[in-house]
This record gives sequence, structure tokens and C-alpha cells, in this order.
Amino acid sequence: MKTLAATPDLTAAPAQERPRLPLLVKLAYTAFMAVLIPVYLRNYGPTNFLYFCDVALLLTLAGVWLESGLLISMAAVGILIPQAFWVVDFTVRLTGHSFTGMTDYMFDANRSRFLRGLSFFHGWLPFRLVSLVRKLGYDRRAFPAWTLLAWALCLVCYFWMPPIGARLADPKLPVNINYVFGFSDTNPQSWMSPAAFLATWMAALFALVYVPTHRVLRRTCPQPALAGGA
Repeated sequence: MKTLAATPDLTAAPAQERPRLPLLVKLAYTAFMAVLIPVYLRNYGPTNFLYFCDVALLLTLAGVWLESGLLISMAAVGILIPQAFWVVDFTVRLTGHSFTGMTDYMFDANRSRFLRGLSFFHGWLPFRLVSLVRKLGYDRRAFPAWTLLAWALCLVCYFWMPPIGARLADPKLPVNINYVFGFSDTNPQSWMSPAAFLATWMAALFALVYVPTHRVLRRTCPQPALAGGA
């Protein structure tokens, strides 16, 4: 007697083509961005989206819908370490002390609680990115791609954005974006010439932030399931 072979289910999508991220995750993140983007534009202006953290937000928005390991990996390489410092600084500030001063604006009574509340994404986004990278895989192309993007942003902010001490019509508009003129928004660094500081800062970001993050993600996360890391 001949045994009938099982008929394959031609309607089932291949495993690698099925959505790997829940729709709820995509919708929740999109809803958050639908609030943050217009609020930030109104209060901080479009140049605020030149900050590394805000660029990472936008990359993540595209990455969750495209389920792109490359875009999510770029955001992770760029901000995991800096945002870890944000969390530490905010925690220290809650105790009444100061660490780096990068979260002092979170305690500025001149900014609404709602506006400051939106900025809590600095605290939860790193954890979300880690979970997304582990789900989608770490694309090693993210390391050079983010590095080049970050360096380009540094150059744009140095040559065309307001420096420390610039007098702006709205005091909430950003100056010294991405710390290209020093680590204070009120006092320029005096250790070296501005150009030398910029070059040193760009090299430090590469060696102390992006390289170690890349190495850790490469060793602890799977590679993207789809060819090319898309």
C-alpha cells in the first residue's frame, strides 16, 4: 500500500518571513513617538533631533516596523553606554548630589512635568534596544554605519549649530548639541582649541563608546535571521 505524503501548507509563510516583533510593540512605540515628535518640535525646535539619542529614537521607529536588525543595531551601538550614564546621573541627582550634570534639566521647574516626563525615554530606551537586538539579531554593519553617522552629526553641530553661550530667542532651544564644544552648556571647555577638542571627542566616542558596545553585542547577541541583517 502506498503511503500518501503529507500535503504541505502552501498558505503558511516561511518562518523567517513571519513578523518577529509583536504588533503591540510597534503600535505602542509609534504612539509614543506620535506624541514626542510634535511636542519636541514645538518646545525645542527641529535641531533637537540632531542629538544622538533623538536620532536613535527615529532609527528605532523605522527599525521596529521594518524589523531591521541593522537599524536597531545602529541605535544600540550609539546610545547604550551614554544612556547608561544618563540613568546613573539621574539616580545620583535624585539623592541631591551631582554626577555629570547631564540630567539637571530633568529638575528644571521652568520645564513642564509633561515635557520632562517624555525625556524618561533615556531611561527605558536602552533596555528596549537590548531586547530588540536579541530578538532581531545584531548586525555587525551597524558599527561602521553608526560611527560615520555620529561623526557627520558632530561636524554638522560644530560648524552650523549654536555654540555654548549663544543667545537664542527661546532659552529651551539646544546649544552645544552632542557636546561638540565641551561638556557644559554654559561654559566652553578651555583644555584645548575647539577644533582639537572636537577631534578628541570624536575619537573618544569611537574608542570608548562604539567599539566596546560593538564587541559586547557581537559576543552576546545572535546574528540577524535574514541575510543582510534587514
